[in-house]
Parts: sequence; C-alpha cells; structure tokens
Amino acid sequence: MITVNLYYKGTNGNARAFAEEMESSGIADAIRAEEGNLRYQYFFPLNDHETVLLIDSWTDQAAIDAHHASPMMKQLAELRDKYDLHMTVERFISDEYEADGKYIRK
Repeated sequence: MITVNLYYKGTNGNARAFAEEMESSGIADAIRAEEGNLRYQYFFPLNDHETVLLIDSWTDQAAIDAHHASPMMKQLAELRDKYDLHMTVERFISDEYEADGKYIRK
C-alpha cells in the first residue's frame, strides 16, 4: 500500500472551501470509486485553520498512475487553482510491521 499525505494551504478559509467543494461536487467520491483506491479522506489540523490534510491511499503505484491519468485530475487541478492552493506532499509505503501491534489498542 502507498499512502500520500497532501497538505493543501490557502488563505481566508480557501483550503477548507476546496475540500468541501471536492466532497459536494462528487469528485472525491469518484476518486474513492477508482480501482485501487483504499482511502481518500480530508482532515483539518486543529492548530492551522488555513491547511487541509488529505490522506490518500492506493494499492500500488499502477493505481496511482491510473488516477493521475483520469479525468478527475483536471477537475481537481481546476479547483486547486480556483482556491489558489499550494501543496506539500509526504509519501509512505506500508511495510506491515507486526511488532508494533502490541502497542495498538483495538
């Protein structure tokens, strides 16, 4: 699994408005329905009202590549421009290390 954390930064509430429009327009749901998508969820940091975190997980790089070639990317880019957002990205590959499980309360 590959997880990408995307931090959308804006001003005057634009990052939150962007995430809300992604949800209300159906673009987020269309991305969630794409083959290989495991998670597509927005979060709002408590200490930074001008940032939105998107946690985006995929089965593999081929699924991410197909997503990047999809029509939703054009719509997404247009919304980013509309809200004048800038991004930083973190990328993680799951190693499924089981030893940490003893510290996780389920």
